[in-house]
Amino acid sequence: MESIAYVDLSAQWADERAELLPLIDQVLAGGQYVGGRQVQQFEEAAREFFGCKYVVGLNSGTDSLVFALAAVGVGPGDEVITPPNSFIASTAAIVHIGARPVFVDVKPDQNIDESLIEAALSKKTKAIMPVHLTGRMAALEQISRIAENHGVPIIEDAAQSAGSCLVGRMAGTWGKAGCFSAHPLKNLNACGDAGFIVTNDEAIATQVQLMRNHGLTDRNNSKRFGFVSRMDSVQAAILKHRLGVLPKVIERRRANAALYREMLDDAYVYSPPDEDGQDNSWHTFVIQVDRRDELQSYLMARGIETAVHYPVPIHLQPAARFLGHKLGDYPVTETQSERILTLPIHQYLNRASIERIATTVNEFFVGA
Repeated sequence: MESIAYVDLSAQWADERAELLPLIDQVLAGGQYVGGRQVQQFEEAAREFFGCKYVVGLNSGTDSLVFALAAVGVGPGDEVITPPNSFIASTAAIVHIGARPVFVDVKPDQNIDESLIEAALSKKTKAIMPVHLTGRMAALEQISRIAENHGVPIIEDAAQSAGSCLVGRMAGTWGKAGCFSAHPLKNLNACGDAGFIVTNDEAIATQVQLMRNHGLTDRNNSKRFGFVSRMDSVQAAILKHRLGVLPKVIERRRANAALYREMLDDAYVYSPPDEDGQDNSWHTFVIQVDRRDELQSYLMARGIETAVHYPVPIHLQPAARFLGHKLGDYPVTETQSERILTLPIHQYLNRASIERIATTVNEFFVGA
């Protein structure tokens, strides 16, 4: 029986090859390989897509977080509130600028529990950084009220949520800045590393533009010490094309998610329901189950690839030992880390593949 891949970038390339090759050839023939017109065109297209005033193309989603936090004034000795169940980059960005991550546990849907945020605030809190995990947006209506009441900016880790909406408002446009990754595994994906921020704040956009290129205002004058985080022109050309087809990609993923929910046995499989106003872009389809590791092995033995996002919470990572956390500090996150399993949901799956995956999951629990 043919294997079902967790991701299928080869299928994406086969699908888009005829459109992308001329774009890549144009960039290489033009000789402008970093920054320049291609990046500007992607930024313009992204501004229109997200409905924001400014987009700044960068080298990675991690850099977008670091630069956005720095641009709102977060620095050494400050605190940033964030969940502990994200990819390591979320917390790493806070640590890189000398601030301290203050973790807040999550809800059944894996997003930060907004009811616990106010208790975590202190005089040192300089930002709240929710993570829209799996493509599902955090409760930003409530989080925005908390942030406004306490005068604390929101920096959205929107790495997994390009195209997601909450009450009609795009992910990344609720806070002072939205930070996106365009890693090859994302819905809006480059053929290498890339990222960008979206913002309506001119000062933030200006600072990030400076930071991405050594603070240079021209070739010979630097306004501040910065970094090398320029977006490659080839990646910008690819992303501009893929931004145009992103709505169709999300539509396909939503259809796959709906089919999973229709077929999976909810007596054994928990998938967080959509709440009113949520439009999930479905970067990943994560279920919560007992005997997760056994199920993953069972699926692999039957040719179905899966993943776990993420088996070790950030507060229990060796890198985070200096923060002094221990097992039991964030019980919801820790319980979920043992139960979560990510099923394939990419846009190149057909109905038969989704049905086969769901049927195999059900068989594991109830028998053939």
